[in-house]
Amino acid sequence: MLLKLFAMVVALGCYLSAPLMAQPLLVDGTNTVYQRVLTRPAAILYDDVAGAEIEQIPAFQPLYVFAQDAGWKEVGPSASRAPTGWVKTDEVMDWKQNIVGAFTNGAGRERQLIFKTEDNLRWLLNHEAMSQVQERLLAEAEAGISEGESGVVSVEPAEFVNIREDLYVMPILDFVEDLHPLNYEDILLMEVASVPLKKQENQLQANAGQSTGAFDVGIVFVLDTTQSMETYIARTQKVLQNTVQKIAGTEIGDLVHFGAIGFRDSTDAVPELEYRTKLLADVKRRDDPSEVISALGAARVAVANSPGFNEDSLAGVEDAIDKINWEQVGAGDPIDARYVILVTDAGPKDPRDPNARSQIGVEEVQADAEGKNIVTMTLHLKTPTGGEANHAYAESRYRTLSTFAGRQFYFPIEGGSEEAFEGVATRLVTAITDHVRVAQGDAAVLSDDEAGEDLVALGRAMRLAYLGDTRNTQAPDVIRGWVSDKAVEAPQALAVEPRLLISKNEMATLAELLDNLIRLGEQSQGGDDAMNFFTEVRGVIADMATNPDRRINRDAATLGGALEYLDQLPYRSQLLQMNEERWAQSAMLRRSIIDGMRQKLTQYRKWLFDPQVWTALHDDATDGELVFAMPFDVLP
Repeated sequence: MLLKLFAMVVALGCYLSAPLMAQPLLVDGTNTVYQRVLTRPAAILYDDVAGAEIEQIPAFQPLYVFAQDAGWKEVGPSASRAPTGWVKTDEVMDWKQNIVGAFTNGAGRERQLIFKTEDNLRWLLNHEAMSQVQERLLAEAEAGISEGESGVVSVEPAEFVNIREDLYVMPILDFVEDLHPLNYEDILLMEVASVPLKKQENQLQANAGQSTGAFDVGIVFVLDTTQSMETYIARTQKVLQNTVQKIAGTEIGDLVHFGAIGFRDSTDAVPELEYRTKLLADVKRRDDPSEVISALGAARVAVANSPGFNEDSLAGVEDAIDKINWEQVGAGDPIDARYVILVTDAGPKDPRDPNARSQIGVEEVQADAEGKNIVTMTLHLKTPTGGEANHAYAESRYRTLSTFAGRQFYFPIEGGSEEAFEGVATRLVTAITDHVRVAQGDAAVLSDDEAGEDLVALGRAMRLAYLGDTRNTQAPDVIRGWVSDKAVEAPQALAVEPRLLISKNEMATLAELLDNLIRLGEQSQGGDDAMNFFTEVRGVIADMATNPDRRINRDAATLGGALEYLDQLPYRSQLLQMNEERWAQSAMLRRSIIDGMRQKLTQYRKWLFDPQVWTALHDDATDGELVFAMPFDVLP
């Protein structure tokens, strides 16, 4: 009987982890999205409607809703377990979108104000003296003057809080899409609430045994060691040797740490290349810099030609992100400011290239690096050998790769001039070491004009991140308020990045669906096959829907509709809006979408197996309930 009942429930599209277990209520109009609420400050959990008190619940705790009674909701922290009690309806607030806001690094823009109402925010956006008014309101907020006619309820922290390293829940309760009055580009006006996931005192206790040390930097050169790079490797070695010698024994000598990775190309295609990537020197706090200088000096170019002009530079950058000991495991004092300097005369292998190691593109690599507070810089040698076509392709890819905090750190060397390269490399390393000098209260070697606006702003961004970490800076503690995703005074700068608070089970569902779609898409390249694609997709979705951990809507008309928790977001993509008619229109469009899916899938699998990515929202969270604040731009 129970088996029959379970089969009937599955057939109706409900997703039960076990027969007869209570399930959260669904959001109206959906088949798979559960109702959730956030607790207000001082909310109480009761054992029954108007029953005995169990405990006070932390503010803004996400809870699933299992049942409702007049003025009451039955709730619990887990969708796969029984509810834990009842709360009063007026002590919680609905949370429909399951999205959170994350403050970006504030270097290069003003701290953003959070307003009581949408109208208050619009008043500032449309004020003819916006900058002056914003400056005054910020000063008043810092002085403890709040509310009033302006409606300011909070302000962005002075230091940067990296949501990937220290998850905080700043749920977006509502949003309005509009145009910024300064440049008429799209903006989101968002109603947010916030409280750090960890209380201040708990965070301080957790960090009590960790050394914070002085502000220091790690610089990792990712060197193209193919045949065309011989003279530039020698120049790079010279720059490093001169730099290390100049700072050795100075007040910052112990605060600048070097490393290096060499890269070539596929050894499967050309075994004589000896390696695709090679760790030449890890980042360490060394008393004697001769070790890293010797390792760099030993770098030699390949004795064989690579397959094609483009090289596997992304493999080298990935290793710099993932294999360099930035956290200084065992030392308890992570490297504070992290720089990867790519030196190459060729473009990166495209993920579609059979000789590429990784199937993720520059967008995903850049997002992963910035999430770990690593900035990638590119010294691109535009030698005559490359030609204009390759230079244009390489520049486009490296500009994207070398983006950090909204700025690009791409440095072209026109004509591949060795002298120009040495000058740029020297200026770059000097500017980075100046970040340490300024943090120590010393004068910089380069003036702001010599360093350039972007490198000066980068130093500030790194110091903001460092201060936010060492001072245990938290997201502002507000009840509710409105803020713009783009900086009010500088709409080209993203101030609050919307992110999806995705569970491990949801990401696994997304990965499984993409894996199936890629397989089916590869099989349906012809026109007739394309017409049958969606029929096969519906079969895959129906099969996935029988898995209680895979919350997927079998009745969807679009691929986005199959993942309803994505379909309701302020986010659009070719894949999520794809229907049967559009899929059959163009073979090139299908190819582009399949390639994009493959890159996203590789990134999802990388995250799924990285325990540092995932955080528990409650003490009894299962592995599948762990969450990650995923940027919208890596959604499919």
